[in-house]
Amino acid sequence: MKKTCCLIAVLLLVSAVQAEDAKEPVEVLRQRLAERLGKGDAAMKVSGKGPAEAVRAKGKPEAAQAHGHWGYTGEGAPEHWAELAPENRQCATGMRQSPIDIREGIRVNLEKIAFDYQPSGFAVIDNGHTIQVNVAPGNTLGVMGRRFELLQFHFHRPSEERINGRQFDMVAHLVHKDGEGRLAVVAVLLERGRDQPLVQTIWNNLPLEKGEALPAPGQLDMNQLLPENRGYYTYMGSLTTPPCSEGVLWMVMQQPVQLSAEQIAIFGKLYPMNARPLQAGSGRLIKESSGP
Repeated sequence: MKKTCCLIAVLLLVSAVQAEDAKEPVEVLRQRLAERLGKGDAAMKVSGKGPAEAVRAKGKPEAAQAHGHWGYTGEGAPEHWAELAPENRQCATGMRQSPIDIREGIRVNLEKIAFDYQPSGFAVIDNGHTIQVNVAPGNTLGVMGRRFELLQFHFHRPSEERINGRQFDMVAHLVHKDGEGRLAVVAVLLERGRDQPLVQTIWNNLPLEKGEALPAPGQLDMNQLLPENRGYYTYMGSLTTPPCSEGVLWMVMQQPVQLSAEQIAIFGKLYPMNARPLQAGSGRLIKESSGP
């Protein structure tokens, strides 16, 4: 009986390799093998390989093998994100993905976002994909009857969002979470102009090494990053990085904030381009403030 099972395993694994050309997912074949052998984890035991090794066995370059080893070019580029880990599936299959080109929004009297930002301690980290700023607790916003706390913000160059086709020099994404784990992201568009003091404070505290959060002296006042006009666009979307989880409330500020050419260049030396391409609008509702 054991020999028969092993023979079945070998034959199905051979079929898995042959199925590559037919673009049939190997995981489906592994599941069939597991069902045939009557063991839930038999497929993984037979292959002897986790997801990273399975990708390596298919001849993919090692740069695209490890979980989370994604980027913006080459084998780790956005078009491959869904292939890098099972949890990234929505990067390819989701119907409410971000970013989008914001067009044809319905102009309504949107409620104002109740920002409650206080001067706070912070730490700066170069996480290998962007410069991220982790903010101490105590900064919140209220909208649609919910209260969200600011966790961190980070930058993309150029802006991921577009407004009627226009792309901006950069964008800051302010990531918030409520008590039930729901996410809300405020996008502040950044365009070339005068120096931005809060951004300069962050650049002054850039860490020398990647992957290590560097606590910075002093405090940040997040109000300095917000535009004077608090009108915004809003829609439901996703994270713009893996795992591309959906159900994210997006609020994109209508008025851009200026930062200097030198400040843009500093970020550009680290990340010349770290923006996900536009995703399909998929007929979703976009609302925009009819006034400031």
